[in-house]
Amino acid sequence: MEAYLILKDLAIIIVFAKFFGLVARKLKAPQVVGEIIAGLLIGPSLLGLVQQSDFLAQMAEIGVILLMFSAGLETDLKELMKTGPIAFLIACAGVFVPLLGGTLLYMAFYGGAPWGSEKFYMAVFIGVIMTATSVSITVQSLKELGKLKGKVGTTILSAAIIDDVIGIVVLTFVVGFKSPDSNPGKVVISTLLFFALVIVIGFLIFKLFSIFDERYPHTRRIPILGLALCFFLSYIAEKYFGIADITGAYVAGIILCSIKDSNYIAHETDTNSYLLFGPIFFASIGLKTNIDNVDGSIMLFAVCFVIVALLCKIVGCGLMAKLCRFNSLDSLKIGVGMMTRGEVALIVSQKGLSVGLLSPVYFTAVILLIMVSSIATPIILKLLYARDSILEAESEA
Repeated sequence: MEAYLILKDLAIIIVFAKFFGLVARKLKAPQVVGEIIAGLLIGPSLLGLVQQSDFLAQMAEIGVILLMFSAGLETDLKELMKTGPIAFLIACAGVFVPLLGGTLLYMAFYGGAPWGSEKFYMAVFIGVIMTATSVSITVQSLKELGKLKGKVGTTILSAAIIDDVIGIVVLTFVVGFKSPDSNPGKVVISTLLFFALVIVIGFLIFKLFSIFDERYPHTRRIPILGLALCFFLSYIAEKYFGIADITGAYVAGIILCSIKDSNYIAHETDTNSYLLFGPIFFASIGLKTNIDNVDGSIMLFAVCFVIVALLCKIVGCGLMAKLCRFNSLDSLKIGVGMMTRGEVALIVSQKGLSVGLLSPVYFTAVILLIMVSSIATPIILKLLYARDSILEAESEA
């Protein structure tokens, strides 16, 4: 493909994403909903104006990295420390319940499978896909609502990061039975080493940035170096520790969230994300959707897959949040906030395809889950926070 053709695709994505984002905002829905719908509209399923490409996939990856870096910058570190143990329990429930639900769903459709058989691991892998949490859309929705720094928002972010780590460990164990190259024990050790490294060098990086910030306050060199740190930790996480790059980006934001110019770094990062990388990421979810080869039986499985996946996250995370003494409405917000799937579910699914644990025909169900959860989550969160405002108004009356 000629290199200049990508410029046409970028122009179409930006115009359509921003137009439908504004329409969504006019309709009192989060802008990300409109941007995802724009991607579906211009993608291969409908108008076919833009085709998914490696270049767009890489741009979308940068988009989600910037979004998670910004989320880390806007995190209240003291609140994060308070919610850490609770977030761990919520994440554990958010992995176990969907893993069980997905396995049972596959067996309900295709019959039971003896323990240790290939069919059994295929069933378990359907559950593994359901464990994935992609909090980037929830982050953007909470930012639009002004609720990212609250206790609920911080808990969702913390739980999602821990969820990804647990999910990677579970994925590696399941794949380990299929691929002789996988070493589950190595992944556990690598994960622990990554966070140990982050704790050690994170403090040193924080001190260096604090000194630099005192000497050159509110200058562009601060966000430039912050962005470099974001990309470097994202690379280190994936390359040397086998952890999702978005986890490295979020950790980079956490390291810098307490320096004086953290809000300035976040503002400069958001500018790049809002203008280009964010719209490409959210539109790419729609671009990946292709429903040409879907028949009745697969569609029925896909619908049940979506329902079970969403309910398992809400029930697992919501009930655990309730047990951790959140009120009912906040528990529901946490459950809903954890039900989004995106790039993590796609990565897990593609890994399953490569090792023979997932048939290509089920990829449609994964795409449908990503689409439905990405659109439904922001809308439901907006309604729940609106309900919160109504209750506060009634209590003050």
